[in-house]
Amino acid sequence: MSVARFWRKIPQRYNLLGTRCETCGKHFFPPRSFCPECRRTGRIVDYKFKGTGTIVTYTVIHAASEQFEHLTPYVLAIVQLDEGPRMTAQIVSKADEIKIGMRVKRAFRRIAADGESGVIHYGTKFIPLE
Repeated sequence: MSVARFWRKIPQRYNLLGTRCETCGKHFFPPRSFCPECRRTGRIVDYKFKGTGTIVTYTVIHAASEQFEHLTPYVLAIVQLDEGPRMTAQIVSKADEIKIGMRVKRAFRRIAADGESGVIHYGTKFIPLE
């Protein structure tokens, strides 16, 4: 299997896919195979998130690993999606423009590369909602 095909086989990385319990209505990201609330009575289905949310908290990274040095300073935040789940993601914006409670939306961006001529990894980051 090629590397690109391997990454395409992780749909939540590219499409912000999770799951939803049809019994209680809770949403999960990353996907779950059963609902912790409903247990065996819960019916789990795939769910594509809208991709909008709110910054709950954040930090500005000034000293990063070698792979992310060229990005510093960058913002890493916990984003609460409108449907409920929280996820950690990079915010693509100037650090001094970020605020707790800020509305953001999903953006498909480059995350990393394996060396100068290696595989480029893409995924979900967030940008301020205009």
